[in-house]
Amino acid sequence: MKIVIIENEVYLAQSIAAKLMEKNFEVELFSSVKEANEREADVYLLSANLQGQSINSLIEKHKDKIIILMVNYINNDTVSEPIKLGAKDYIVKPFMIEELLRKIEHFREFQALKKENLLCQDYIQNIFSNIEYDYDISKLKTPCIIITNYLRLADKMVFDYAYKNKLSLTMLSAKEKGYKDAITKQTASSLLYFSDFDRLKKKDQDEVLELLKPYKFIIATNSAIESDYETVTLESDDKLYHQNEVLTIDDYVKFIINTFQHQFPDTELSKKLGISRKSLWEKRKKYGLYKKK
Repeated sequence: MKIVIIENEVYLAQSIAAKLMEKNFEVELFSSVKEANEREADVYLLSANLQGQSINSLIEKHKDKIIILMVNYINNDTVSEPIKLGAKDYIVKPFMIEELLRKIEHFREFQALKKENLLCQDYIQNIFSNIEYDYDISKLKTPCIIITNYLRLADKMVFDYAYKNKLSLTMLSAKEKGYKDAITKQTASSLLYFSDFDRLKKKDQDEVLELLKPYKFIIATNSAIESDYETVTLESDDKLYHQNEVLTIDDYVKFIINTFQHQFPDTELSKKLGISRKSLWEKRKKYGLYKKK
């Protein structure tokens, strides 16, 4: 990890740099904001008391990085305004190097989690991009049971519900070992989503329902459950998602065209289906699956 220090108190800057290098950080020192602005780093330790220099340009340019202000005192100019511009935190001089390292590690972990979160969001959006359900989730109340012939429909509804209501979501499945212990370890504020409920025997279903009583929960299953909980039915009209049913060739071709026509050019898609481009065009017309431009 590379750290740039911008500080005009030379002795202080050298002292901080020496301690950071002992911790195996790569460090560069600058007394000029203009010079430091051209250097790429993971962390910027920026003095907020540089006489005759504005620190705003550096903050605005590198606000996606970890910028920690080093201040002699706290006021609007040294802390409040720079943080509004994008600085992450501040530390008051003189400080212990351990305190600075804790701040750096905190923001490094935060950035890693932020990237991971964005990646997960993109992945989830991609999974659910072609899935739609006909239900107003504002009417959904927990606890409840979702009966569906296609689990992804229930998945999407639960994710939408958790996001809309800003709820922490815990996903559990009857296919996982130790799901009973996992239920008892959850917090009362978390929304529990239990899927593949139909895989359980009646005795285990009753036990799970009893364990879930103290929590907010949603159960997904493909068959009716004997309970007093609110029940929502989600059905997919596409035969592809109905269990125990073999697709016709037409149903399969329709699904492939609808799913992949925006990912592949017609030449490649028709080749993968083993048909001509003309035949692909005719089938698209037949099914009403026109490309959106």
